[in-house]
Amino acid sequence: MEIVELRKALGTVCVWIIMMMVGVRAWTGEINGRVVCDVCGDASIGPEDHVLQGAEVAVLCITKSGEVLNYQAFTNSKGIYTVAETMPESDRWDACLARPISSFHEHCTRLGVATSGVKFSYSHPSGYSHSVRPFVYQPTSIPMYCT
Repeated sequence: MEIVELRKALGTVCVWIIMMMVGVRAWTGEINGRVVCDVCGDASIGPEDHVLQGAEVAVLCITKSGEVLNYQAFTNSKGIYTVAETMPESDRWDACLARPISSFHEHCTRLGVATSGVKFSYSHPSGYSHSVRPFVYQPTSIPMYCT
């Protein structure tokens, strides 16, 4: 586990413990999604396509109390990014925007059509997650076997 992930996990545990000690009802939410390389640029995911590890995604959420929270996530080896937060129930997420920031893949760096971002309301109870549709990148030049 990376040090940053460990610190975040410990911070989340500490916040949860403090909230329980003072009697505040805690709420936990999660947002996840995938980032994919559409190798042939055909706007459909097929056997030639692959997930993108290390792609950056930004997630902005506004809470019920009006606070704006900005999260940064990177995809893992399966192309999946995750953002999670534990907070008081009164401050829980109300609406969010997830958008791709960049792909660090050697060839697949051009953002696909209609993948600029996804807005959604977050009405899930504590402990549930919201899955965002995949973000798609395309190579700057389409391979010959695609034509």
